[in-house]
Amino acid sequence: MLVGGAGDWIELFDGRTLDGWRASENKTSWQVRDGALAADGPKSHLFYEGPVHGADFRNFELEVDVLTRAACNSGVYFHTRYQEKDFPQKGFEVQINNTAAGDGNYRERKKTGSLYGLRNIYKQFQPDDQWFKIHVAVRAKRVQVSLNGMLVVDYVEPTPPVIPDGMERERFLDHGTFALQCHNDGSRALFRSVRVRPLPDELPGSVDAAPTVDHVYREVINIGRHNVPMVDYHVNLRGGLTLEGALQKSRRDGIEYGIVGTDAQSMQHQPVFLGLQGRAVSRRSAALFDYILSDSVGWTDERDMDARVARAVDTLDREPMDIWASPTYLPPPLAKDYNTLWTEERMKKVIDAAARNQVAIEINNRYRIPRAAFIRAAKAAGCKFCFGSDNAGAADLGRCEYGIQMLNECTLDWRDFFVPGAWTARAAERQG
Repeated sequence: MLVGGAGDWIELFDGRTLDGWRASENKTSWQVRDGALAADGPKSHLFYEGPVHGADFRNFELEVDVLTRAACNSGVYFHTRYQEKDFPQKGFEVQINNTAAGDGNYRERKKTGSLYGLRNIYKQFQPDDQWFKIHVAVRAKRVQVSLNGMLVVDYVEPTPPVIPDGMERERFLDHGTFALQCHNDGSRALFRSVRVRPLPDELPGSVDAAPTVDHVYREVINIGRHNVPMVDYHVNLRGGLTLEGALQKSRRDGIEYGIVGTDAQSMQHQPVFLGLQGRAVSRRSAALFDYILSDSVGWTDERDMDARVARAVDTLDREPMDIWASPTYLPPPLAKDYNTLWTEERMKKVIDAAARNQVAIEINNRYRIPRAAFIRAAKAAGCKFCFGSDNAGAADLGRCEYGIQMLNECTLDWRDFFVPGAWTARAAERQG
């Protein structure tokens, strides 16, 4: 549920001048063009220092109308303070990045709407060259971020706060002003409206229960901060799990979901990736989805191990597929001998097939597969990985615990992970 407020909206930008705003370092990177604040030039941040609420906000609603040009990296800060150089160390950034790839060999995965470093969004929901609205609501310990009315972040800060690795050591809820970002020369953005609705500093009651902070909670934040896409691409709406229930858990855990096997048309305006699970699909059908996923869980007729391997290789070679789900799965009669049956030779055959077809390998939370030896060999072969639950219902939809374990045990980093369309063209575009 979106947090609402009362009172009038107050525009912080007069549409004509930079009055009430103060630019840092490369000050000429900010101008007013055609009634909009224009970010265009070397790195600079534009801080609000005007009279509204003494330029100091604790609880508020903020709306910003934004238009980005191609490859733009920008952001909106809150609870921050003026800083003459570099990126603001105090406060939070709501990321603006529709198509910016990153700098040098670094590929930025955090997309528009991310509460940067804490709750990251990995799917692009907004196109460049079109106006869209960012709505931020801060109420006590709760932060909500919406894009054109679609709730993408619903974060409740624990006590004490968990602060991700990085220079932003004051990334905790406090109070402060707002700032807009000109990230670098070539990142061009326009802001035609920046308006706020201040809320009382003291709000009665608690907005939500504080989250339980355990090892996995901390790992999700720190792994995501280091650019690994915390996405579970294998979430099934079955066994009592509804879309709303999945979205609530996704926001609570800080893990974006890929919903598999649903009607793509009905899900186009939901904050999730869309996965198609199936083999005989047309290009037209596949084009509605972000990725195609296939597994071998149903191959109960293949009890001979070499036959299973041959079938897996043939499937990887012949079928359009972005993710090989539940990889190395063995049915219960064979599973007890997993380490013996999955020899180095058999692993190599399927790993080579995944690598040559550029199919990502799922690290499956439900079956705790593949094992570390397989993952290390697949990494050495240049394969990419992703997280997946393959949940039977709501009760066993996890938090990528096995994936986190394997990431640490096998020393995987962001370069080893799959994002639809970022590694190679989608399977629907590569194959008929």
